[in-house]
Amino acid sequence: MRDSTRSSAHAEGFTAEQRRILLVSLIVAFLSLLSVSIVNVVLPSIEASLAASSAALQWILSGYALAFGVVLVAAGRAGDIYGRGRVFIAGLVLFGAGSLVAGFSSDPLTLNVARVVMGLGSGFINPQVTGLIQQYFAGALRGRAFGLFGGIIGVSVAVGPVLGGVFVAAFGAEWGWRASFLVNVPFVVLAVIGAFLWLPPSAWRAAVGSSPANSAAATPQTSGAVSEVPRASRMAIGMSRITDLDPLGVVLLGMGTLLVMLPFVEREAGTWIWASLPIGLLLVVVWVQWEKRCKRSGHAPMVDIDLFRTRSFSNGTLLVSVHFLGMTSVWVLLALWMQSGLGHTALAAGLIGLPSALANAIFAPIAGRHITRIGRPLVLWGFALALTGLALTVTAVVLHYAVGTSEWWLLCTLGLLGAGQALIISPNQTLTLSEVPLRYAGSAGGVLQTGQRVGTSIGIAVITGITFTVLASHGWMTAFVVGFAVIFVVVAAAAAVGVVDLLQGRRNQGARQNSDR
Repeated sequence: MRDSTRSSAHAEGFTAEQRRILLVSLIVAFLSLLSVSIVNVVLPSIEASLAASSAALQWILSGYALAFGVVLVAAGRAGDIYGRGRVFIAGLVLFGAGSLVAGFSSDPLTLNVARVVMGLGSGFINPQVTGLIQQYFAGALRGRAFGLFGGIIGVSVAVGPVLGGVFVAAFGAEWGWRASFLVNVPFVVLAVIGAFLWLPPSAWRAAVGSSPANSAAATPQTSGAVSEVPRASRMAIGMSRITDLDPLGVVLLGMGTLLVMLPFVEREAGTWIWASLPIGLLLVVVWVQWEKRCKRSGHAPMVDIDLFRTRSFSNGTLLVSVHFLGMTSVWVLLALWMQSGLGHTALAAGLIGLPSALANAIFAPIAGRHITRIGRPLVLWGFALALTGLALTVTAVVLHYAVGTSEWWLLCTLGLLGAGQALIISPNQTLTLSEVPLRYAGSAGGVLQTGQRVGTSIGIAVITGITFTVLASHGWMTAFVVGFAVIFVVVAAAAAVGVVDLLQGRRNQGARQNSDR
């Protein structure tokens, strides 16, 4: 198999090459997403070990999130142009180096810089994973691959706090938090070796037709005959690819994303920080106009804005952005409630989410097998399960305070929530990217994940802010109910986007059938 158009392979399962691609890419994706959540439970240990201030602790979280979100689209486009294998390796090197430095940091500044480097590495890695799945899997096999990827996302979020608690319990406060970073290093080394051995030759070259301007010029390279191309032609191809990367577009979108996310992850800096929000939104608007201008002038934009005219892509991106705006706050509120409200250890706070992780790991691959056959209704079934899980979780907490039932009943309600997540994330990703051209697979995946990161940062800031405001005057039960009520409304709004997409799809299908008669 040499490219995505020939990856339909065997209907009964993945080829050996596809399994190797998944093994390398999904393990690394798991590590990069694990690093988002594992830090939450080791922050007290870091504070004691490095005498870190509250501002420094906040940057340990926000530095990673900001760096991760800012580079996603540009990194995806770089993979489309220069080869996804090359950008994947660059991300691995950054992520591994940052993890190593973080694990041996002696002061908060070094740790924060290392976390930013780790975030940049994660931002480079994740669009390549979605791009590789787009490139080497098709049809039902693509749905199955995205199902595995969706399971990785869900498991990493829920397992992170558990693993962090295990490290602190096993190695003590000092080396427990350090182990949460150092654990990445040996896996990164293995992943680099695996990438060089197992990624196909075509993964190291530009996606076919990555640019209308240079696709003809790039043909000798994509066929492997680099040595036959004259030096002047190779230089012209290189300059064309730099242009295709759209440096101005990279800066505009990167700065816009940074300024939009900044006040939400640094909300304690003061009211002045909110001035960055309108500036960031303005830069995003300018970026959109710039991308349109690039396309009109015959150059390849970083993201083809016309992709948003595709119903599946625009609706799917909006759906998952709104979904992450609400759902990721579940685990933050649960960790706070278990530790601050009930006095449990970090390990216990992490274990409460383990059934959700297991349910996600079980049901996400199953959902991936059936998404191409069932379509959007499968995602809506997931929302029904997730909303039921949220409602039952609130009920269990109210009963805990009212009649003294055990808080560990949440293991069941959160398991239901995890099953719902499994039917939402990976199936939606498959549907969202199903009509994206291969030459924009990386950048489109970057757009999708940027929506997730921005939604996460805004949601956590707003929902935890509301929860703490209520907590100050009404106690944990009321604060928990109010916080989860906000989450429920936001997730229901995401479900409404899915309903609209389903109705639009059926309307379009009916119109096509009528036109064929």
